[in-house]
Amino acid sequence: MGRAALERVVLLAQERGLTIATGESLTAGMVAAALASVPGASTVLRGGVVSYHRDVKAALLGVEPELLERAGAVDAEVARQMALGARDSCGADIGVSTTGVAGPEPHDGKAVGTVFISVVAVSVNLVREYRFRGSRSQIREASCSAAVILLTEALELESAGTNGVPQ
Repeated sequence: MGRAALERVVLLAQERGLTIATGESLTAGMVAAALASVPGASTVLRGGVVSYHRDVKAALLGVEPELLERAGAVDAEVARQMALGARDSCGADIGVSTTGVAGPEPHDGKAVGTVFISVVAVSVNLVREYRFRGSRSQIREASCSAAVILLTEALELESAGTNGVPQ
C-alpha cells in the first residue's frame, strides 16, 4: 500500500475534524497499524478491535449473534455491523471493518479471497465485496489497501454530504 494513500486518509480526516476506528477480522489490526504509521495519525485514529472469532464480533462490536449464525462471519451485513460497532465502541466518527477469507481453506462456505469491507460514518454507509487472489499474505495486504481506498472514498463523500451516494 502506498504511503501517499495513508497520508491522504489522515489529512482528509484532520481537515474534516473526524476520527476513525477499525474493526478488523482477517487483517488483524493491519489497517489500524498502517494508519498509525503516518505522523499525526494520533489526531484521528481512536483505536481498533481485532475480532477474529465470532463471539468477539458479537461481544465487542455488537454484531447480531443470529446474523453470525445465519450468514457466517464473511458477509456484507456483518461487515457493516462491525464498522458501526468499531465506531461506537471507540467513540469515533467513522468505523472501518474488514472480514473475509484469507485462506488456505474456504470458511463459512465462502471461497478463499472473498472479502467484505465496510465504512460507516454520519452520512456514509458503504459496503463492498472483493475477490482477491494470491497467497494468504497477499489477500490480507490487498484487503488492507482496499480498506484504505474505501476509507478515502467515504471521507470524500462525508464532506460532500451525499449520504454515500456518488454524485
